[in-house]
Order: sequence, then C-alpha cells, then structure tokens
Amino acid sequence: MDQPLFTVRPATLADVASLVELRAHLLDGTAATYASKSPEDAAQWRTAYRSWLGSHLGASDNLQILAAERRDSGEVIGCATAIIDQRAPAPNCLNGLCGWVQSVVVAPQWRGRGIARHLMQQLLHWFANRGVGSVVLQSTAAAGTLYKTLGFAASDERLLIRQEAAA
Repeated sequence: MDQPLFTVRPATLADVASLVELRAHLLDGTAATYASKSPEDAAQWRTAYRSWLGSHLGASDNLQILAAERRDSGEVIGCATAIIDQRAPAPNCLNGLCGWVQSVVVAPQWRGRGIARHLMQQLLHWFANRGVGSVVLQSTAAAGTLYKTLGFAASDERLLIRQEAAA
C-alpha cells in the first residue's frame, strides 16, 4: 500500500512562518467579515499571530495546532487549530468542555487530496480523548461538505459578532 503524500503532527516553533502564510489564505484577500481590510490590517494580524504562536505552541494542554507536511520535502502544506474552552454545563455538554476549531487551511495547490479531512479527524480524536463532546467551527462554503461528512450540522443559533476597534 502506498504511503500518503503527507503526515500530520503537532506544529512546532519551526513551523511559525508556514502557519502564518497558510492562515493568510483565510485572512487576506477575501470578503469574509474577519478578513484584513488593508495591507496594514494584514501586517498587524501577522505580527500578532506570530507572537501568539510563539507563546502558545506547546504551552497548553487545551490547545492543539497541527501541521500537515509533505513526506518528501517536509514542507508544511496544511494546518488546523483546536481549542478547548471551559463553559458552564448544558444538557448537551455536562462537563462544560467545548471544542473550537479554527484555521483549517490547506495550501491551494494541495487541496482535494484529503489533507483537511485528515487534520480534522486527528483534531476530533484529540477532543474525544479529552472528554470534549461538543465541537464548534465556522466554515467557508467550500468546506461545508467536508464538515457535514464529519458529523457537523448547521446550528439554528445565530452567530452574532460585536467588533470593537483594535486598541
């Protein structure tokens, strides 16, 4: 049996530049409400994200950032982030542990090869091993089918955002 083109592993500090560039596919040059509105916005989120990665990678058991890398070259071609929040218990989440997935990104030239699915399956396994029964994510239209096949369903709740000007 052929080995997959890629492996998935926890991201390290050596991956920071690649993680920033991958996340730029979501945050730069799109019409999404959370996207950069100017080159200054792009520079600011990149600086803040680099700093955040530097202080959070490997520092918390409630955070998992995965990197998908090519087997042949070690190039990071995809990533995904999982965060566990402690919330008040609810009927569908008695322990109050809630998972949040963000920044699932595969470099455009590597899409359609199962990389995002593999990243998500590993994150869902990670959540399950920590007793997280409820996982939430925000999706692009293009990724909606993937998430449905992994058991995600649209919520009847509305996502409301109050955005304050950056300090």
